[in-house]
Amino acid sequence: MLMIRFQRIGRTNDPAFRIVVLEKERAAKAGSIVELLGTYNPRSRALTLNEEHVKEWIAKGAQPTDSIHNLLINKGVITGKKVNALPRRTPITSVEKDATINVVVEAEPEPAPVAQ
Repeated sequence: MLMIRFQRIGRTNDPAFRIVVLEKERAAKAGSIVELLGTYNPRSRALTLNEEHVKEWIAKGAQPTDSIHNLLINKGVITGKKVNALPRRTPITSVEKDATINVVVEAEPEPAPVAQ
Protein backbone atom coordinates (compact mmCIF):
# COMPACT_ATOMS: atom_id res chain seq x y z
CA MET A 1 0.00 0.00 0.00
CA LEU A 2 1.34 3.41 -0.94
CA MET A 3 1.30 6.16 1.69
CA ILE A 4 1.75 9.91 1.49
CA ARG A 5 3.52 10.84 4.70
CA PHE A 6 6.13 13.01 6.39
CA GLN A 7 9.79 12.01 6.34
CA ARG A 8 11.75 13.88 9.01
CA ILE A 9 14.89 15.73 8.03
CA GLY A 10 16.73 18.54 9.76
CA ARG A 11 18.82 18.89 12.88
CA THR A 12 18.13 18.22 16.52
CA ASN A 13 15.47 20.62 17.82
CA ASP A 14 15.03 22.06 14.31
CA PRO A 15 12.62 19.74 12.49
CA ALA A 16 11.80 19.89 8.82
CA PHE A 17 9.83 17.35 6.83
CA ARG A 18 9.69 16.02 3.31
CA ILE A 19 6.27 15.03 2.00
CA VAL A 20 6.87 11.75 0.20
CA VAL A 21 5.12 8.80 -1.38
CA LEU A 22 6.46 5.48 -0.17
CA GLU A 23 5.57 1.85 0.34
CA LYS A 24 4.06 1.54 3.82
CA GLU A 25 5.69 -1.68 4.98
CA ARG A 26 9.12 -1.68 3.40
CA ALA A 27 10.30 1.87 2.84
CA ALA A 28 9.92 3.18 6.38
CA LYS A 29 13.06 1.37 7.49
CA ALA A 30 14.96 1.47 4.20
CA GLY A 31 14.23 5.14 3.50
CA SER A 32 13.54 4.53 -0.17
CA ILE A 33 10.83 6.80 -1.51
CA VAL A 34 8.76 6.59 -4.68
CA GLU A 35 8.42 10.35 -5.20
CA LEU A 36 9.14 13.59 -3.35
CA LEU A 37 6.00 15.76 -3.34
CA GLY A 38 7.12 18.74 -1.27
CA THR A 39 8.52 20.01 2.02
CA TYR A 40 7.09 21.39 5.25
CA ASN A 41 8.77 23.41 7.99
CA PRO A 42 6.56 23.47 11.10
CA ARG A 43 8.47 26.34 12.72
CA SER A 44 7.98 28.84 9.92
CA ARG A 45 4.85 27.08 8.56
CA ALA A 46 6.52 27.09 5.13
CA LEU A 47 4.89 24.57 2.80
CA THR A 48 5.99 23.79 -0.73
CA LEU A 49 3.82 21.25 -2.46
CA ASN A 50 3.38 19.89 -5.98
CA GLU A 51 -0.43 19.82 -5.92
CA GLU A 52 -0.86 18.12 -9.31
CA HIS A 53 1.34 15.20 -8.30
CA VAL A 54 -0.47 14.87 -4.96
CA LYS A 55 -3.83 14.63 -6.74
CA GLU A 56 -2.39 12.05 -9.17
CA TRP A 57 -1.11 9.84 -6.35
CA ILE A 58 -4.39 10.06 -4.44
CA ALA A 59 -6.22 9.10 -7.65
CA LYS A 60 -3.87 6.10 -7.99
CA GLY A 61 -4.83 4.96 -4.48
CA ALA A 62 -2.12 6.39 -2.22
CA GLN A 63 -3.46 7.03 1.28
CA PRO A 64 -2.38 10.23 3.10
CA THR A 65 -1.71 10.04 6.82
CA ASP A 66 -4.01 11.99 9.15
CA SER A 67 -1.57 14.91 9.47
CA ILE A 68 -0.99 15.10 5.72
CA HIS A 69 -4.75 14.86 5.11
CA ASN A 70 -5.37 17.87 7.39
CA LEU A 71 -2.51 19.80 5.76
CA LEU A 72 -3.93 19.14 2.28
CA ILE A 73 -7.37 20.37 3.40
CA ASN A 74 -5.82 23.58 4.78
CA LYS A 75 -3.98 24.13 1.50
CA GLY A 76 -7.16 23.46 -0.52
CA VAL A 77 -5.79 20.51 -2.48
CA ILE A 78 -8.55 18.18 -1.31
CA THR A 79 -11.96 18.79 0.22
CA GLY A 80 -13.59 17.13 3.19
CA LYS A 81 -13.52 17.13 6.96
CA LYS A 82 -10.36 17.20 8.99
CA VAL A 83 -9.37 14.03 10.82
CA ASN A 84 -8.38 14.01 14.48
CA ALA A 85 -4.69 13.13 14.26
CA LEU A 86 -4.18 12.90 18.03
CA PRO A 87 -4.91 9.63 19.85
CA ARG A 88 -8.11 9.47 21.84
CA ARG A 89 -7.91 9.59 25.59
CA THR A 90 -9.65 6.75 27.37
CA PRO A 91 -11.87 7.98 30.19
CA ILE A 92 -11.08 6.69 33.67
CA THR A 93 -14.01 4.81 35.16
CA SER A 94 -15.05 5.28 38.78
CA VAL A 95 -13.86 1.74 39.63
CA GLU A 96 -10.35 2.56 38.40
CA LYS A 97 -10.36 5.84 40.36
CA ASP A 98 -11.35 4.05 43.57
CA ALA A 99 -8.66 1.43 43.04
CA THR A 100 -5.93 4.05 42.56
CA ILE A 101 -7.10 6.04 45.60
CA ASN A 102 -7.06 2.90 47.78
CA VAL A 103 -3.55 2.04 46.65
CA VAL A 104 -2.32 5.54 47.51
CA VAL A 105 -4.01 5.52 50.92
CA GLU A 106 -2.56 2.13 51.80
CA ALA A 107 0.92 3.16 50.69
CA GLU A 108 1.23 6.10 53.13
CA PRO A 109 4.07 5.48 55.62
CA GLU A 110 3.47 5.50 59.37
CA PRO A 111 4.55 8.65 61.21
CA ALA A 112 8.05 8.62 62.69
CA PRO A 113 8.35 8.26 66.48
CA VAL A 114 8.85 11.49 68.39
CA ALA A 115 12.17 11.89 70.24
CA GLN A 116 11.88 12.44 74.02
